[in-house]
Amino acid sequence: MTAVLEQPTVRTEPRSRVGEIWRVVRLHAVTPSVFFGIPWIILGAAWLVMIIIGIIAGAAGADTVKMGEGMRYSWAVLSPQWYLVAVGVQAIGLTMSFALGFGATRRDFWLGTGLMFGIVSLLNAIAIATLVQLEKLTNGWWLKVSMFDSLWYGQGGWLVDFYTTFALQLFVLFIGASVTTVFLRWRMRGMLVLAFGAIALALGGVAIATLTQSWPAIFTWFGSIGVVGVFTVVLGLALVFAIGGYVVIRRATPR
Repeated sequence: MTAVLEQPTVRTEPRSRVGEIWRVVRLHAVTPSVFFGIPWIILGAAWLVMIIIGIIAGAAGADTVKMGEGMRYSWAVLSPQWYLVAVGVQAIGLTMSFALGFGATRRDFWLGTGLMFGIVSLLNAIAIATLVQLEKLTNGWWLKVSMFDSLWYGQGGWLVDFYTTFALQLFVLFIGASVTTVFLRWRMRGMLVLAFGAIALALGGVAIATLTQSWPAIFTWFGSIGVVGVFTVVLGLALVFAIGGYVVIRRATPR
């Protein structure tokens, strides 16, 4: 009697790059509240405050038209953006070690994280642009409240609102992520150099613009390119942070 020993099959083919990147996205999505829950709780709380103000103002007989005009400068619609910077920090600082432990490369981790940022920005941009139109359609939720239809929103249509929100959200997410890669690579020394370098660069730019009396030309240029042009610059800066973070993270060491 001949005994046949079955050897386990060993997979030798390379793993799919797309599959590895998507695994990182799924890793981030394990806690969806970080990317979607808390930002919308913040935005919902700001909206509720606006609604309560609108109800009180209407009951008191105040001029709700002027109230709505004043609300257009409240910045409440941007309230989640500051938290999204922290989301970018957490996405790198708290997740990188897990991803590397599961066999992901630093490149795949950064690409997967960037894809997650893109998904978050896309969905949030669709939602906010739609809420702007709903607010306009209902005349400020029937209370003349301006929560979403504020600042530059509501001036150029749904596509403009979508594009500007998408660019802004990518920008703040990649700021948090790229700064965290500096900390992981060079720790506090790198953060100090980055902070002082950014301050020096900003002060140098202000000094040059002031000494050359270029401020009118700068403001004129920003006015000429319009809202879409300004946020195209913002989207370009997001790309710069994304590339810079990718370069740094290749030698970063997780905590």
